[in-house]
Amino acid sequence: MNPKEFYLSKPWLKYYPKGVPREVEVPEISVPELFEQRADKYAGKTALIFYGNKITYKEIKDLINRFAAALADLGVMKGQTVALYLLNCPQYVISYFAALKLGAKVTPISPVYTSKEVKHQLEDSEAATIVCQDILYDNVEKAGVSLKNVILTNISEYLPLLKKHLAKGALGKVYGEMHAPTPKYMQEAGLHQFQVLIKKYPPRPPEIAIRPREDIAALPYTGGTTGLPKAAILTHHNIVSLQAQTVAFWPIFEEGKEVAIAFLPFFHIYGQVVVMLNGLVQGSTIVLFTTPDVDDILSAMERYQASGFYGVPTLFEYLKDYEKTDRVNWKRLKLIACGADTLHESTIKGWERRTGSKILEGYGMTETTAVSHSTPYDRPKPGSFGVPIPGITAAVVDVEGTEFMPVGEVGELILNGPNIMQGYWKRPAETREAIIEIDGKKWLRTGDLVRMDEEGYFHFFDRKRDLIKYKGYSVFARHVEEVLYKHPQIKAAGVVGVRDPAVGQQIKAYVVLQSDARGKVSEEEIMEFCRQNLAHYKVPKIIEFRGELPKTDVGKVSRRELREEAEEI
Repeated sequence: MNPKEFYLSKPWLKYYPKGVPREVEVPEISVPELFEQRADKYAGKTALIFYGNKITYKEIKDLINRFAAALADLGVMKGQTVALYLLNCPQYVISYFAALKLGAKVTPISPVYTSKEVKHQLEDSEAATIVCQDILYDNVEKAGVSLKNVILTNISEYLPLLKKHLAKGALGKVYGEMHAPTPKYMQEAGLHQFQVLIKKYPPRPPEIAIRPREDIAALPYTGGTTGLPKAAILTHHNIVSLQAQTVAFWPIFEEGKEVAIAFLPFFHIYGQVVVMLNGLVQGSTIVLFTTPDVDDILSAMERYQASGFYGVPTLFEYLKDYEKTDRVNWKRLKLIACGADTLHESTIKGWERRTGSKILEGYGMTETTAVSHSTPYDRPKPGSFGVPIPGITAAVVDVEGTEFMPVGEVGELILNGPNIMQGYWKRPAETREAIIEIDGKKWLRTGDLVRMDEEGYFHFFDRKRDLIKYKGYSVFARHVEEVLYKHPQIKAAGVVGVRDPAVGQQIKAYVVLQSDARGKVSEEEIMEFCRQNLAHYKVPKIIEFRGELPKTDVGKVSRRELREEAEEI
């Protein structure tokens, strides 16, 4: 069997857990319709818990309909873009579904964005309306973008009375420089108040026909690898497909009976789709956190008997050594999942020693509506991010072309499936690069370097952009980082290539030492450790110690920022 035939034969299917189908049927339905089916079925069940305040499915549906009616009266129409510049809170859920119910599309904006970044996303997405946390309004005003509607909301609006003051203090630590506009200013500037609109309108929005395969539901922006971020076009069908695919792959979850802890930010595709949307369209209870306070999260895990935990590598690295991690009976959980970045081997082993439970890795991108691969819960494989979920076909091709690579060899991951984006918003050139056609079938080029083993499990090597070329050798930044993390005195590391005409790229390692090792471990000691554990051409030639490393919005080390810093020197 040639490589192409082997990939297309889907060898991973034989390792699916019992009861997982080979393919899935995706209903022809919109995202808000799918939600309302569950909201009606579980009307009296708690949908959201926000710092002790419980909101039922019936109540959240009523709030969504009221806000949708308000948006319609403000002129929001099908096809328009509604920006969500919010922290995790009930208002996020309400605004998201209300906009989609009107046939509008949402574009989530990161709360940590600067006014310049906010300006780019508002203009690029063609947003006419924004729902904004009042303490973030400064950045909207400084962006200077002409908007038809600005709707402000305060984090305390759905908090229990005793929590309102505490919330103000907690947010003050994070957004201390930001100030909410005064009532007088809001009135003079023509700004709308979320709660005033909710109370003003009855829960009777207009009926809007939505075509799931054609109509856009969301424009989530990807962190640009070069230049400014760009938006992936996700239709209602893309999102509904992902729900059907993940539900099929995890039959251990029971509809209407699960509890999920939502501290991953909803503006990011991981938190938005895997936690918020997956949870709500399955009738789960979602325990919402505005800020990821570890102590509060651990307490909520036991108090509400959470059945699943979704995290990122940096969080698991922290928790494996945290004194209060044992408060949670991790063996009780149905799923402990990690995404958004690659888990280091030392984190996995440390976690298993500490908790007696396993972390199951997954893989996905904004362009795949969050997920394309997941580890079978009954057959994990160390070092693998799992197998394609039902409905996905995955293959590995030559980095420079479309030739299928022999099984076991490294190349670029390509994907086909119903959850793959339609393209990049207003970026035809980038879309042509990302969405390719092979024998009449459309594939997404992921930009990730992987290999597939004989059983159909996939193993991550690096981002294509992070491949370092040193004297003709190909060096995976992740391989070097894995070795660095094995050094007992290294807390964090990031590896990048620095341009050098003589050798192509020099390998530079940014290293954060454990606090008690700072000033005691030298650059040469780190290099010698690498020489003992790496081929000569993979050893970093430059070591720079840092107190901390730049992180992306979901907490992974930002190699892009490190590269930019290195090239400025």
